[in-house]
This record gives sequence, C-alpha cells and structure tokens, in this order.
Amino acid sequence: MRGGAMGRQTSSAGRTLAAGRGWRVFYTTGALILTATLAVPVQSDAAAKAGSPIQAEHRKQAKSKHSVHHRHHRFLHGPDYQPPYADIVVDDNSGEVLHETNPDSPRHPASLTKIMTLYLLFEQLQAKKLGLDSRLQVSPHASAQAPTKLGLKPSDTIRVEDAIKGIVTRSANDAAVVIAEAIAGSEREFAALMTRKAQTLGMTNTVYVNASGLPADPQITTAREQAVLGRTIQERFPEYYRYFALPSFQYRGMSISNHNALLQQLEGVDGIKTGYTEASGYNLVSSVRREGRHLVAVVLGGRSSGARDSRMRQLIQDYIRRASAIRTAPSIIEATESAGDVPSKTALPLPSLDNEPSPNAIPATAEPAAVSLEHTP
Repeated sequence: MRGGAMGRQTSSAGRTLAAGRGWRVFYTTGALILTATLAVPVQSDAAAKAGSPIQAEHRKQAKSKHSVHHRHHRFLHGPDYQPPYADIVVDDNSGEVLHETNPDSPRHPASLTKIMTLYLLFEQLQAKKLGLDSRLQVSPHASAQAPTKLGLKPSDTIRVEDAIKGIVTRSANDAAVVIAEAIAGSEREFAALMTRKAQTLGMTNTVYVNASGLPADPQITTAREQAVLGRTIQERFPEYYRYFALPSFQYRGMSISNHNALLQQLEGVDGIKTGYTEASGYNLVSSVRREGRHLVAVVLGGRSSGARDSRMRQLIQDYIRRASAIRTAPSIIEATESAGDVPSKTALPLPSLDNEPSPNAIPATAEPAAVSLEHTP
C-alpha cells in the first residue's frame, strides 16, 4: 500500500519527466514540483523491486484469486514523510518505565484501536454473554468499511472466534464493526463504551470514535496509555489474549497471515497489534517474554513498517535484560463501571454512513498526498 522508490534521473532546467501515470515531476532551476493527475501511479519493475517486503506481500495478495481484497490503496511517501513519533518500554513485572520518548503526547492509534474493541468483546465472553461460536450479523454499515477487511456481505453472519482471528491477523475493519454493533447496537454507542472503559483503566487522554481505527481527527491516545491497555488485556484475559499470537488462520478458503511480522522474527514475542494510517504513521504494541522477564513496548509514528519493526527490535534488545524476573507490580484495577454489564445486541439505531466521523486531515508535507485509509501492515 505504499509506493516504492521512484528512480530520479538528472534533468536540465525546465525539463519534464513522467513519474508513473499519476504524478508528473517538473525539474526547474533550484526547484522540484510535483503535480497530481487522476490516474493511479504506475511503477517500473525496478521501482517495484525496490519496495518494502510489505509491498511485495500486497502485490501477491492482489494477484490471489482467493483474496477478497482485490484492490489495494497505495501510499506514496516522499522523503519528508515524518509522522509524529512516540515510544515507551514498560517492565510488566515491576511496572517500571525503562524508556520513553514523548510518552504522553497525543497520537492517532490507527488499528491499535482494535485492542480496545477486543477488550470489550473479551469481557462479553468472560461474562458468558457471547460465546466463541456465537454468530454475529453483518450490517450494511459493517460491510461498507474501508480495507483492510474480510469482505463480509450484508446479511452474512460470522462466528465470534472468526471475527477475533480476522482482527488480530488481517486487522479486519468490517469484523471490528460487526463486534461493535453486536455489543452496543451501533458503532457510535460502542465507541462511547470504549472511551468510558479507557477512563476506568486510567487512560484519561484516550478518546475513541470508531471500533476500527479508521481515520478520525478526535480519535487519539498516547504511547503510555497503549502500554497500559497492552498490559491489562493480557493480565485480565489470558485465555483470549493468546489469539494475538496467531500467525495465520484459514477463512473461506483463504490463508490470512498476521501483519505483525515480529511474531515470527523475534524470540519471545507473543503479540499484540499493528496499526497504520497516513496521519498516525506505523504503530505497534509488542509483548515479549524471555527467561521470566516481560516487556510491553509501544512504537507510534514509524516512517515505514520496516522502520517501525526495526525500532521495536532495538528497544526490546536494549531493555529486556534490564527487566525484572520477579513479579512485584500490582494489577491494573478498573476504577468503576464495566462494559461487560452492557447487554449484547441492544436495540440502538445504527448510525448512517453519512454521519460517521470524517477522515483524518493529512498533515502538510512535501510529498504527494495519499489516500488516508487504514491498512495496518
């Protein structure tokens, strides 16, 4: 979903070169001007080969006859793409913060939002108000969600367990909305439950307006508060947290791989979630256990999925040995109400698509603007 690097060739003043079909590059004396056309950028074979491993994965998926996500929105990040960055590393055993950068600065969570969506679902499962085999109805609103998605159709049903797996692997936006509507009756009402739950966990700077993490200006969080959620969800729901470690799952003849590459690449990583929008950059919450030590780390605002993953590897390697092997930290206790008290499938009206939160405004940068859809590599 991100365009690969386009080769630059020297040009005399005033000479015009075509950079694919969608962008024209004008080289003038001392200036580089990019103009957009309506066509989608087309890369050369050499440029495509220069793309990231995630690009290769998406090209492969797009060619698959089994894929429900036939069209991939590509992002073209220029050299000036600098999403706002933050990170934090927490020793879960002691509760000590081992490292932090801008931990309390507001950031867009992107698909890290779905950690809270699953938190509220796990409450329903724990309270026996839903079961893993419960079938949830797919509404037109859920079906109409932007990619990435499972391709659910209106009037379809999906098992709760399949919805969980679709969220932790493909980061399926349609499955997230199905869950929201099943629990609260509408996505808007569910987002209100999410925000209230965040407050009870001490996440006072986090606001949710949808269940998926698709772009919305008011939807914000911080690195510190995502670490709180990442720690709490696995402590409270160990039997369901295990789904975050799922490398892939089979759904309707498709093999769907987990976007979280570190699950397969880094020793001890057992979850939890990736996220991406143009405004947020590349986000990741990770949990790693080694020799009795346990870190929960958050990276927000990576410039690419590779840069994000590389930074997370570095943080884990730098701080895992400093973590305690003895549990001394108290449990994170909710302050008041429980969303588990909310009955499933309440008869609240579904919001119209026209009334859903507007997409995030993309910060002005020197690179071409990109479609701001959630992809979550």
